[in-house]
Amino acid sequence: MAKAMPDKKAGDAATAAANPLEFHVYGPRNLSSISWKDLLSSSWKNANYRRMVIACFIQGAYLLELDRQEKRDERTGLAPQWWRPFKYRLAQVLVDERDGSIYGAVLEWDHQAALSDYIPFRPTRAPAAVVALRGTLLRAPTFRRDVVDDLRFLAWDSLKGSVRFAGALAALRDAARKFGVGNVCVGGHSLGAGFALQVGKALAKERVFVECHVFNPPSVSLAMSLRGFVETAGELWGRARAWIPYVGSQPAADTSGGHSESEARASLAQSGMGRWLPYLYINTNDYICCHYSDAAGGTATVAVDSGGGNGGGKAGAATMLVVSKGPSKFLAAHGLEQWWADDVELQVALNHSKLIDRQLRSLYAAPPAALRARS
Repeated sequence: MAKAMPDKKAGDAATAAANPLEFHVYGPRNLSSISWKDLLSSSWKNANYRRMVIACFIQGAYLLELDRQEKRDERTGLAPQWWRPFKYRLAQVLVDERDGSIYGAVLEWDHQAALSDYIPFRPTRAPAAVVALRGTLLRAPTFRRDVVDDLRFLAWDSLKGSVRFAGALAALRDAARKFGVGNVCVGGHSLGAGFALQVGKALAKERVFVECHVFNPPSVSLAMSLRGFVETAGELWGRARAWIPYVGSQPAADTSGGHSESEARASLAQSGMGRWLPYLYINTNDYICCHYSDAAGGTATVAVDSGGGNGGGKAGAATMLVVSKGPSKFLAAHGLEQWWADDVELQVALNHSKLIDRQLRSLYAAPPAALRARS
């Protein structure tokens, strides 16, 4: 995965001596800080604001590790600049015990900082806690462990064997228990997006549906390519069999009791078992994540919570936002900066993603027992 490190920006004389990673130099230009006005009309209700702030939190996770490597303390560190303007504090650092590197952070709403600005309670839709996971840093102290996980995903299309997966899952589960599922979200970039997506999916299997934002998630793996080949071969064989007449035998009996897979999916949707829908942010010029935009004949049909709290839902699909006007060169297209930039233009993908369909399939596929129960 590419690193999320910027080129140094040309600034005026007043900012020439500033670190290029400082929030006021590298961060968003027109993103307002939280104020008492958000109690009347919360900025967190705006999807663009939500995306930009969560991207800033992930940048803070990158900088926690860079602060550690460059021996910056709490007073001189750059990372806090990326969450303090939004009234959040660092509650937990996610550390890889094998090399001491920081791969993520748990940020919580800072009541004291908010009260100092006359904000007595958390604005509507502002999460109580955010788990932010960074991607690969191409620096010597973290290169080995980061690349091992990159290769793990490339080979197996999974990160479950990683120490970092277990740590991120435990942190997200603890936050959900402490604040409630609806008050917690997870976000990641690049390799961190892979962790966020798979950790969110793991909790969804436990019927814990946590909001998930993934930026430039990895979409290429040998296991996925092999699985796609097998599925394609199976489809071709199924079509070929349809043209082959049965000789001396009858077609296999329908053991599903006459109920199709679509009916099983609808039943699962009504039971509220498929309400986890990640938000994906994709730049098609980034060859690491571009395969998410590959269209599929169908999509993972899951249930969106209707807000009534009774487990009912309606059919829906994962939200995928694609850059329509933004960076076109690979490094910039894979960078995190584009997701808080003021001039980036996004559009909701209208096609169904073949890759997200595969990844969510286990969440909506009815088990055999469910099909038998309907027969």
